[in-house]
Amino acid sequence: MKNNYVVFLITAFFVFIIDQMIKSVFVGGFDWQSSCISLELHYNNGVAFSMLAFLGENLKWLQLGLIFVLIFFMIKDGYVEKYSIPAGILVGAALSNLSDRFVYGGVVDYVAWHCGFDFAVFNFADVMIDFAIVWFLIYEFWLKPKRER
Repeated sequence: MKNNYVVFLITAFFVFIIDQMIKSVFVGGFDWQSSCISLELHYNNGVAFSMLAFLGENLKWLQLGLIFVLIFFMIKDGYVEKYSIPAGILVGAALSNLSDRFVYGGVVDYVAWHCGFDFAVFNFADVMIDFAIVWFLIYEFWLKPKRER
């Protein structure tokens, strides 16, 4: 049990650090353009697809509260013990994006897809959040039912 919490914290720490290191490259001025994908600095003042941007400064406090609630329920319901790696990925990525709001006033995004259609600009933490959620879903709805048979 104790080892799972250590794995959770180490995973969260490394995802946070990796994401912040990548973002520092773009904040430092890196820019690359191609016909389908551009790697360029954007600040997102909202959440996905810039939703809730109207909340302004209040959004970071709302997200901070939601992350604390998420961590509380992940510990209470045993997700940190059962799924320490995806839980750490999710929390590390969420904290990294939240950190951007406090440091830069918005989330640092940098991958812009524009091949055939324009897609939302995103970052490593966004991908890690999606990855962790898919990991949870696979465990809960595919692997867990097989183990219970």
